[in-house]
Amino acid sequence: MNPGVATVYRWELRKLRYQKRTYLGLGLAVIVPIIFVAAVSFRNHGPHDVAFGDYVDRSGLAVPLVILLFGAIWMFPLIAALVAGDIVASEDHNGTLKTILTRSVNRGQVFAGKLLAAAVYTTLSLFVAMLTSLIAATIVWGLHPIATLSGTIVSSGEGLKLVVFAYLVYLMPMLTVAAIALLLSSLTRNSAASVVGALVFTLLEELTTIIPGLGGLQPYILPTLFQAWQGFLQVPTDWAPIAHSAWVCALYAGPAAFVAYLVLLRRDVTGG
Repeated sequence: MNPGVATVYRWELRKLRYQKRTYLGLGLAVIVPIIFVAAVSFRNHGPHDVAFGDYVDRSGLAVPLVILLFGAIWMFPLIAALVAGDIVASEDHNGTLKTILTRSVNRGQVFAGKLLAAAVYTTLSLFVAMLTSLIAATIVWGLHPIATLSGTIVSSGEGLKLVVFAYLVYLMPMLTVAAIALLLSSLTRNSAASVVGALVFTLLEELTTIIPGLGGLQPYILPTLFQAWQGFLQVPTDWAPIAHSAWVCALYAGPAAFVAYLVLLRRDVTGG
């Protein structure tokens, strides 16, 4: 039986196990929350000038949300881009794409396997950060009720559910960043350029909001979508930013993935 997408997907996961950038991203997802918890514990107070900051040293539920606030713009996009920006470019660098295509798989199957692997890594790294921050903070301060953005106090069980849903909402723009990095990986054939390019793209979008006449673009830029998860921390839930994020992310990620597929489909691999 010829190998299919599932087989290529397993190949990609196996390759990720042996790449340093895989563990660099996961290491960031673990180390940053631990350093944050240690710093707050040492100072005996949290960052009171940010949302949920007053609860950082009162409930373990606050830390994953504060980490999401601080890491939304740079840390989590970097983690996603580290693998997605390399997953195609590394084949060009190592000259292995031609070898893969001799294993009775077509280019569509190769692309689908790589896309799935990048998506799984992005999802895993995000929830590793959530679990690490939640566990570390709970050990230090316990799992207690927390106030939502609307001021309503919710139980620890309800708060835990809100944290998980918040991360699921934030996953949408993270997968979008991964799709953009995958596109750049296919176009540039350079891992570093793809990773940096994906981050610069989000930063340039942020700059458009300060240019006169471009303020109307703000609802459609990734930095705005990075904050859509806060709709889940309202009582009742504000579904408008969440639904908006879903369709705008699809407008970004769908074409990016499709163009990346077309680039790979037309790639000349006879020389490598």
